[in-house]
Amino acid sequence: MEFDYFYGPEDAEQYQFYRIPKLLITSEQFKDISVEAKLLYGLMLDRLSLSIKNGWFDSLNRAYIIYTIEDVMEDMLMGWMG
Repeated sequence: MEFDYFYGPEDAEQYQFYRIPKLLITSEQFKDISVEAKLLYGLMLDRLSLSIKNGWFDSLNRAYIIYTIEDVMEDMLMGWMG
């Protein structure tokens, strides 16, 4: 399998990314948390931005996500199997 070389930001812009806070990777406080849990946190942050766009807020004005266990399992499995 061959992959193209990326020359700059315009090449990288064609991809979407999940964001995982650096603190989860670099802080001693989170050293015992599994990589899977950190990935799940990133997936849930992605869902949170979708919830905000859709205006999904509770009575205390907190955004909430809808992410079924089945969807989590499918997304996590795809993350490891490609």
